[in-house]
Amino acid sequence: NSINTNFAALTALQSLNETNKDLLMTQNRISTGLRIGDAADGAAYWSMSTTMKSDNKALSAVSDALGLGAATADVAYTAMNSAIDVTSEIKAKLVAAREPGVDRGQIQTEIDALQDHLRGIASAASFSGENWLSVDSTDASYSATETIVSSFTRSGSNVSVGTISEAVSSMFLFDNDTTPPAVNARGILGSGRDATTGAVSLTGTIFLATATGTGEMDISSATDTQIDQNIQAVDVAISDMTTAATRLGAVQSRISLQSDFVSALQDSIDRGISTLIDADMNEEATRLQALQVQQQLGIQALSIANSSSQNILSLFR
Repeated sequence: NSINTNFAALTALQSLNETNKDLLMTQNRISTGLRIGDAADGAAYWSMSTTMKSDNKALSAVSDALGLGAATADVAYTAMNSAIDVTSEIKAKLVAAREPGVDRGQIQTEIDALQDHLRGIASAASFSGENWLSVDSTDASYSATETIVSSFTRSGSNVSVGTISEAVSSMFLFDNDTTPPAVNARGILGSGRDATTGAVSLTGTIFLATATGTGEMDISSATDTQIDQNIQAVDVAISDMTTAATRLGAVQSRISLQSDFVSALQDSIDRGISTLIDADMNEEATRLQALQVQQQLGIQALSIANSSSQNILSLFR
């Protein structure tokens, strides 16, 4: 025994300090719910989880972009369906105009109102500044192909962003540019159509409706043959709009599927992160109870070790 150095007390103190350190770590895990809270707890797992958290935030932005794209496509689809209904009304008016003795001037008045309505539908088909049915090809921001951010992919250290692309150049109804390079660039409703086939044509003379309202179809003084040609042109235009609506429906379906996939992928990444860094609360609670007992025993052992030096005094009595 030495009165200068109490070896038993030093050993007991060292053991108590280790117990206190383990107890502090366990209490921190219980309070935060994390087994790996920072790089010091496990550099490899912390690095992996940090990267995965960052990727999940990127996927959250992708989910928002898909929601925005879905809303834009939904607005365009709804407007396209409404335009089909209105154009069908125009076709019905044209058929009625073939009836002998009908006042075609009055029917034209109704057609004028429907043509105005078509322009209104196309102009209103806008969401968050995006309009796929009424465009201006001279605008610097105009793009013949619309893209929607649909995915975020990581391959090793390389990342990439995927998109869903749709060519709106073949589905818009009007081009607000009054002098496009070609007649058939003015949209499904604004382009010139062949008098015989009703198809969009560079030399087409029939205009169902235009962005400015000038040069539109007028049957006030038309012959039966000309009315038949207009009916043919309107019918083909309805077919073209139906095709465009089908494509918009396909875009909606693809966005919906991709949105579901991104949501499931986010959940999977969350589970992966949880496996890497989350604490098992049952295990930590059990460890806490054990460490608390060890702490109490350590304090008791240190107390006994400190009192042992008092026994030396009895030798000098």
